[in-house]
Amino acid sequence: MVERQLRRRGIDDERVLAAMAEVPRELFVPPELRSQAYRDGALRIGEGQTISQPWIVAFMTMLLELAGDEVVLEVGTGSGYGAAVLSRCCREVVTIERHASLAEQARSVLAELGYDNVEVRVGDGSRGAPDRAPFGGISVTATAIGEPPQALFDQLAPGGALVIPVRRGGREQLVRFRDGEEDAFVPVRFVPLVEDEPEQPAG
Repeated sequence: MVERQLRRRGIDDERVLAAMAEVPRELFVPPELRSQAYRDGALRIGEGQTISQPWIVAFMTMLLELAGDEVVLEVGTGSGYGAAVLSRCCREVVTIERHASLAEQARSVLAELGYDNVEVRVGDGSRGAPDRAPFGGISVTATAIGEPPQALFDQLAPGGALVIPVRRGGREQLVRFRDGEEDAFVPVRFVPLVEDEPEQPAG
């Protein structure tokens, strides 16, 4: 996978490549799909969610340009695979999943495999994790319409990157935001980023 799918397609961050080689992707997919775990495509994991293809996981991680000492926020835990890869490239990962069943499964697999620098939370990832901010990088595995949630920008450390799919004008692209600049990279297709309604004040 590393040589044929990743390095050949432009993934040149050796730390990301090492993480992709280390993390056992087959253990993050349903048992009946393990024979397909390393094919270059997404796989369904339940609750209408998927585990992204290996290349997109590697590419999003590479775009964060992590030095290794950051705390990183991931929005959309899914199977936990992306968090496991991120955890090999930074100091700690806080990952948020809105589906409790997926979060519990991911938490179980990550613990079993010894990824003890990953904290899995259940909730609305669009609100981030303000109690752990600022983050040296934020990776979002669901598509924002128009613009990313302001809460994520607010929780980004200076110099840190927010990597997120964004849909504008009918086009969905992977975009990196950093220090007021944005760069669009490749067309992508993710599930929509769901934001809960803001809580209304009582009275």
